[in-house]
Amino acid sequence: MARDRDLALEAADAGGEEAARPEPSLWRLVLANRAVFWGGLLLVVMVAVALVGPAFTGDPMAINPIQRLKPPSAAFPFGTDFLGRDLLARVVYGARISLAVGLAVAVIAISVGLVLGMIAGYVRALDAVVMRVMDGLMAIPGILLAIALISLSGATLLTVIVAIVIPEIPRVVRLVRSVVLTVREEPYVEAAIAAGTRLPWILIRHVLPNTVAPLIVQASYISGSAMLTESILGFLGAGIPPEIPSWGNIMSEGRTYFQLSPWIIFFPGVALALTVLAVNTVGDGLRDTLDPRIARKM
Repeated sequence: MARDRDLALEAADAGGEEAARPEPSLWRLVLANRAVFWGGLLLVVMVAVALVGPAFTGDPMAINPIQRLKPPSAAFPFGTDFLGRDLLARVVYGARISLAVGLAVAVIAISVGLVLGMIAGYVRALDAVVMRVMDGLMAIPGILLAIALISLSGATLLTVIVAIVIPEIPRVVRLVRSVVLTVREEPYVEAAIAAGTRLPWILIRHVLPNTVAPLIVQASYISGSAMLTESILGFLGAGIPPEIPSWGNIMSEGRTYFQLSPWIIFFPGVALALTVLAVNTVGDGLRDTLDPRIARKM
């Protein structure tokens, strides 16, 4: 009996120490995840290259026919293309386009999808209307819809962003709507309604915080998907105009010379793969960190 009492006291002391131990902050939990750390580090490097690199690589538009189709060398680390343009300068400048498209598409899709999803999930009268429109958009392949919109309005950076955003919005709407449908049945939301709280304040105070974690993860996936879609459009000749270097149209221009000069496709392809890998790795890590069920298992 005395031994059992001593073990119980030791367990109580250990429990008290564990309860007194401060909970780690969200920032520490995120950094403790290796996927987030290494993916974020790679992404920071790519962003730094996009922002600072063009100042050291020269003019990506400069044409030098004498240096056309030169293999990688000390003078041209990535080689040159069929017009003698420095491929390193073009790839570094193209990083700005891809990252700008990925960020803009993610921000716009999340913003519009959040508003529509909260309305569809909480206002029952508008639920069917909003979701039928979203279902109609999801029934159209994203690439075909983007090509159609660009063909109608012309190929510009803004047009490409809008064309990629539209197919992404329904996915965000469905995600937010599913969260809202769950949250609006919670006792604290019902108590707020009974207390006469206005709808906008209920959405901002009680519903919106529950959508932050899944939206952060969704934004990372949308960003990676947008960069891939922009490159596909550029490779098909329906994306960014050829005079603006992007990874997609650089590879599109190099496919004719692939057998003679494979580096024209290789280097922008590697840059695109690394960037999308970094974004998706950060998204996977954030999902594991922000999802309490997965974090508890880990």
